[in-house]
Amino acid sequence: MITAEAAAAPRTAGYEGAAWPWKDAPLWALVLRVHELQAERARAFRRLDEGHRQYLGSGPPSAFPRYRATVHEVTQAFAAASREVLALEAELAGPRAQPLLAGHLRRLQCLEQTHLATVALLQLTGTPEVAKAQEDAPRPHELKLQVIKTMEAISDVLQDLKFDAESAE
Repeated sequence: MITAEAAAAPRTAGYEGAAWPWKDAPLWALVLRVHELQAERARAFRRLDEGHRQYLGSGPPSAFPRYRATVHEVTQAFAAASREVLALEAELAGPRAQPLLAGHLRRLQCLEQTHLATVALLQLTGTPEVAKAQEDAPRPHELKLQVIKTMEAISDVLQDLKFDAESAE
């Protein structure tokens, strides 16, 4: 999960004292990096989903520590990807003077936050302890539809980013 601390981190976090690797890179290289970061996020979502399935399949009390470790690992991966996307956004908004492309990255970040929050809620509603206690919780089917729509919107933003970057070069 993307934490408030990660969201509030400086846009070039992790690059203090080190050379910013994208300073003189062409726009296509920045777009390629965003796509690589999205692939990392997709792998993290798969790890989260697999960890949740294992947790549910092996009996929640005994599997919870392993699931908690998976959630922590995935949280770290999401935070790292978010920091880098925010740094790329700052590069595009500032030195590159590409507000349209920077806006795409801002929208991508918002959609990823929605995606993660919805997946987390979906996993919670699938947990027997929570499902019993929360009769008014959103139904899993509704949440799955929201996840699909969010993933489609993310795909659209990535396509727009690629197209607009090609036009800008």
